[in-house]
Amino acid sequence: MHERPDDLAALQAVIDDSYANATAHLLSIHEAERRLDAAAVAELTGMRLLVLATTTRDGRPITGPVDGVFHRGRFHFGSSPDSVRFRHIRERPEVSVTHLPGEQLAITVHGTAEIIDVDAPEHAEFRQTLLDIYLPRYGDAWLPILESGTFARVNPRRMFTFSMPELA
Repeated sequence: MHERPDDLAALQAVIDDSYANATAHLLSIHEAERRLDAAAVAELTGMRLLVLATTTRDGRPITGPVDGVFHRGRFHFGSSPDSVRFRHIRERPEVSVTHLPGEQLAITVHGTAEIIDVDAPEHAEFRQTLLDIYLPRYGDAWLPILESGTFARVNPRRMFTFSMPELA
């Protein structure tokens, strides 16, 4: 877990605000006892497969899988700088991501993708997190991906969490 107290407080505020403004239908499914709080979400370590949704110029949604890393209260992901998803993000940064490993857990975030420079000093901790995750898995063969990739974090506007561990 990389979150600091202020990260957790900000994330909890987003979750609380999201549910305060949710529809009756969503609230009937996401009962209070089935929601994760910020501290529980922050326990998502390592790589987590996400479905990322972007939109085309004419408003058509496009989804696709990305490796997600939860770091400092936000999902981060990467891809090739010339990928369709990053072309969309540069033009229209509003995105949605969902982590859905099975029916027992779902985390959906709606927000703005912010492209970050993993070589910048302020992102050194995130860069190290990437190295800690991917080097043991893929070895030095992963380093060119780090060096040539583009990375973004999702600044959440809304976050909805659902957990039913008894279904696992």
